[in-house]
Amino acid sequence: MSTSSQDQMQLFVDRLMKRSALGRQEQDAILSLPSQSIAYDRRRDIVELDDATGSAFLVASGMVGRFAQTGSGARQYTAFYLPGDMVDLHSTVRAVGLGGVSAISDTVILRVPHAALRQVAARFPAVAEAFWRDCMLDAAVLMQWAVNVGRRDAQTRLAHLFCEMAIRSGEDRTASTSYALPLTQEHLGDAAALTSIHVNRCLKALSNLVSIKAGVVEIHDWRALARAGDFDPAYLLADTSPARPQRVLVTA
Repeated sequence: MSTSSQDQMQLFVDRLMKRSALGRQEQDAILSLPSQSIAYDRRRDIVELDDATGSAFLVASGMVGRFAQTGSGARQYTAFYLPGDMVDLHSTVRAVGLGGVSAISDTVILRVPHAALRQVAARFPAVAEAFWRDCMLDAAVLMQWAVNVGRRDAQTRLAHLFCEMAIRSGEDRTASTSYALPLTQEHLGDAAALTSIHVNRCLKALSNLVSIKAGVVEIHDWRALARAGDFDPAYLLADTSPARPQRVLVTA
């Protein structure tokens, strides 16, 4: 693996270690995983619906979204992924992915063969547990998104999404009040099951709490936005270390 690819794989190791304890040997084994770097233009599909794949995909730069699609072709995003996220680790045990994957922005991904992931998990039980916990986090995010579109009103859906992405864009247990989010109003609508017109109205209504301009989110009042979004960050923070604080710090 090249130095550049290893640096990109380090992002994944850092993500795993937010919730799992990994020794130096286990970290090195992950960093040594074979991979292929591929660039995708924005709005290009990386995985088509019902495609079989022999690799999982690590986001090295940019942003991607997982989506399902109705028979009429309407898309519903079910998750967004940032650098360091392994988009479909679950595909290691199920070659046909759960939905499609599309590049939200210009994106670079690392294709990591399923066989290599299975081998490192079999060799290091702590790595297997870390992979399992990472899949659990994806399931927790999906559950919250299901509650969002099923039970929360339009403004609450968007406020919740901005809060989630603030934590995921920040450092460990830190919510960033200013972060890049290359989502159009169409993307937001497809994530929150709203029309672009409805998204626009909601953003205006939330403008005292949060704004998005030129792909950058600015949170003006974190506590008020969290209340408006019915947001509890516990689903993003779970790990194995009781010594680590189960609360969110906020930084500008």
